[in-house]
Amino acid sequence: MMDAFSPLLLLLLVAFSMLGVLLGTITGLVPGFHPNNAAFILLAISPAILAKLHLFNALVVHSETTILVLVASIILAASVAHTFLNFIPAAFIGAPEGDTALCVLPAHQLLLEGRAYEATVLSATGSFGAIVFSFLLLVPFYFVFSTFQFYEIIQSHMLYILIGISALLILTESFSETMEAYQAILLSLFVFLLAGLFGYLILDMPVHAPFFFRSTMLFPALTGLFGLSTILFSLFYTPDIPEQRIEEPELEPGEIAKSVVSGSVFGSMVSFLPGITSAHATVMAMLARRNRQPEQVITTLSGVNTANVIFCLATLFLISRARSGTTMAISNLLHVQPWEMVIPPLTLIYLLMVVLMASAFSFFITKYLGEQFSRFFVTLPYRKILMAIAVFLSVLVFLFTGVLGLFILLVAVCIGLIPIYFGVRRSNCMGVLLLPIIIWLW
Repeated sequence: MMDAFSPLLLLLLVAFSMLGVLLGTITGLVPGFHPNNAAFILLAISPAILAKLHLFNALVVHSETTILVLVASIILAASVAHTFLNFIPAAFIGAPEGDTALCVLPAHQLLLEGRAYEATVLSATGSFGAIVFSFLLLVPFYFVFSTFQFYEIIQSHMLYILIGISALLILTESFSETMEAYQAILLSLFVFLLAGLFGYLILDMPVHAPFFFRSTMLFPALTGLFGLSTILFSLFYTPDIPEQRIEEPELEPGEIAKSVVSGSVFGSMVSFLPGITSAHATVMAMLARRNRQPEQVITTLSGVNTANVIFCLATLFLISRARSGTTMAISNLLHVQPWEMVIPPLTLIYLLMVVLMASAFSFFITKYLGEQFSRFFVTLPYRKILMAIAVFLSVLVFLFTGVLGLFILLVAVCIGLIPIYFGVRRSNCMGVLLLPIIIWLW
């Protein structure tokens, strides 16, 4: 039974949220280290954490469920903070994950104009705005799923929905400015199918990690497709980084609101459609908005990423489906009480409080670190940083997936370099997830 609200419990939630934000700050600033990995590591050591917490059980009389919620709050707060902080390495270093791959070119455009700090503020604004608007969407989201059996309807048509979204993303590559429309579409289709075949082949490969760390082969695949490939390309085409200006962006309230709303709405799709990522949701949001200005792409993508955390959490309680590593870890920790009435279950209310607190902390941390990076980044040895990160990612892959993981990483890098070199969307590489799911549903 979950404990009733008390000032002491609120203080504990704040403390554990701050601990999670610290962890999410670290994972966000380390390219290639996804919060999913941190979530599973925390899940693995949760028995030790619980044992320590039980030492205080005599002084702080809380139920077993409350203690588990406190552990889950660390994982959830880390996930929220990561969606804020992971923009910084993507913008300054060019080492995105799958969820931030779309922002690299707009962010680099502003970086080369000396406006990286502005880009960071726009990203933080989009993320925090999405948190606020997503809270307003939660009750309508509940009614759509509970009253209209929405998930049951789309589940029966899931195959056609995923095929339709994949086709939409490939066909809209006609907006590419680097080649003829039909060439861009054919190349996008080739990248999608190649990445999809690659994903299908590695999906069930066994993992033989040399130490206690453990992941799936998707870790080296996604690291190579989106992270290491970008770093290697940057090593060969190192730009001259100008001095960065520390100026607040000139925010257009109407445009920011549109980006936040579209990012939140399309970000909700990621929470219940398997294989659809934040990159896909962002492309659809930008197509709906018909605005491809770098500032709006950054704000929209950040909104999608952060809104996704809230809606994945809501989806877990609505349909008992875990659509992210974070919610998988939470579902393994907690007994998830179904959300059957308008008022959410008490456990979900506490977790939503954690999301709100973590986002507030993360907003100011992102702005501060963005300013520090902008001040000192031009003095750092850019190429040495890229080489160090490339080595670090390779070591991480070895630790989590062994020698076979390194081979998977190499193949993924080769595939990931294709869209970078030819200038088509890197979101087509997410065929590594989409195509295997489509084949499985066929």
